[in-house]
Amino acid sequence: MTTPQDYIRSNARPLDGRSVDYDDLLDQVGERSLVLLGEASHGTAEFYRMRAEITRRLIREKDFEAVIVEADWPDALRLNRYVRGEGDDTLKTAFDDFQRFPQWMWRNTEVRDFIGWLEEHNAGKEIEKQVGFYGLDIYSLHRSADAVIEYLEGIDPEQARTAREGYACLDHGGDPVRYGHDAAFGLSRICEDAAVRLLADLLEKSTGYLRGDGRRSRDEQFFAEQNARVVVNAEHYYRAMFGSRVDTWNLRDEHMTDTIAELREHLRRHGGRGKLVVWAHNSHLGDAAFTDMGWHRGQHNVGQLVRHRFGEEQALLVGFTTHTGFVSAARDWDGPVEHRRVRPSMAGSVERLFHDSGLGDFYLPLGEGAAPLKEPLWERAIGVIYRPESERISHYFKASMARQFDAVFHVDETRAVEPFDTGEQWHPEETPDTYPFGV
Repeated sequence: MTTPQDYIRSNARPLDGRSVDYDDLLDQVGERSLVLLGEASHGTAEFYRMRAEITRRLIREKDFEAVIVEADWPDALRLNRYVRGEGDDTLKTAFDDFQRFPQWMWRNTEVRDFIGWLEEHNAGKEIEKQVGFYGLDIYSLHRSADAVIEYLEGIDPEQARTAREGYACLDHGGDPVRYGHDAAFGLSRICEDAAVRLLADLLEKSTGYLRGDGRRSRDEQFFAEQNARVVVNAEHYYRAMFGSRVDTWNLRDEHMTDTIAELREHLRRHGGRGKLVVWAHNSHLGDAAFTDMGWHRGQHNVGQLVRHRFGEEQALLVGFTTHTGFVSAARDWDGPVEHRRVRPSMAGSVERLFHDSGLGDFYLPLGEGAAPLKEPLWERAIGVIYRPESERISHYFKASMARQFDAVFHVDETRAVEPFDTGEQWHPEETPDTYPFGV
């Protein structure tokens, strides 16, 4: 009988830090149009760097047309305009809209280097041949509403006035959580009907708005429509946070999946093939049907929805894991980013299984042939908060790795991603000689 260690040692491809590390993955991609690249934390340098290198190769060798990431739509659009050579931003100022916690998720040196490369890749190309950079997330309730109004002011001032009046009920000092609370408990007017009506109007009037010639005007209309969709879904999301039986995790991942679908369709309408690279956490991109999320919590996620919506033959789900090292993370929500040591992985976890193989860093194809890795094991997830003192409860869940992902990259010891804004709490430290056994 083949054991998990037998499978790992027979099928893992060691990594040596060169671009050829990803040859096998690109072969596995084949003709797929969706490649979902995860991460086991939001603050690990190797995960960002590896996703960037894989994405470069997908763009150059597989003609992928867009990168869509776990960030808010309006924030990422500023980077999109920069990489397309639009506007007056520099590489540094193009990140200035990322002001919401956790800023370091996108305001870091690894993302900066990729955005710089993407701008150079696009330079001199016709807009139809350029690769865009977009956001998936749902949190930008007020910024998306403002973006819709700003777009309409330049093309239909009367409709802009209507939008300003319709969105007025969202105004709670720019605090979407406060809006959700007050609307859910009847302390303020619910904006749902107004948000839906404004989106419908924008879609209905789109033909009349597209008086400008060329792709750029059609892009701007699509960007406005998507901001209007964010307002509709974010309004529902923030209200559902208080007293609703609707699972807000499901609402968020449904919005993310819809955003992928809308962007694919937009690219196809303009002669593209809708080939997207997605960057988000493992917990969003690994198929939740094969984790505690699906087994016990009734939750689904982007990976599961993408497989069902577009077919497994179109989507490749790739996870990333680590055994130990360092991570950029906060102790509490809205706290400062810190340079934090990651505890060695827990006994009984897939990360410990990978570490105990003795192979170091490797790539491992999964899928139907990986039967020994179908048995549920503990798996670690570090988001923007890391609490090693309660790691088992805070950061581990059960998952069937071979069903959850189509492939996985394991980096045995990782480094913290470097934020632009390190603050007083981010102090890089050397690993002591006795780590992890020191006293």
